[in-house]
Amino acid sequence: MPLFWKPYKSDVTSFIETLKAQKPTLEAEQRQGRALLWDRPVDAGTESEYRAANVAQQPYVYQTKR
Repeated sequence: MPLFWKPYKSDVTSFIETLKAQKPTLEAEQRQGRALLWDRPVDAGTESEYRAANVAQQPYVYQTKR
């Protein structure tokens, strides 16, 4: 490895690093946004009703029943 060699850093990586340096609360805000929409407790009763209401798929989807 030559002395002048330095590891490659993509433009996207450098952009994200500068963005995090400018706004240190960015990751915490992202986690709050994720918790708002995605990290929800699952209701076991509703989940079991959903699975019970599921209809089995036909072997060939586009075949109509006669």
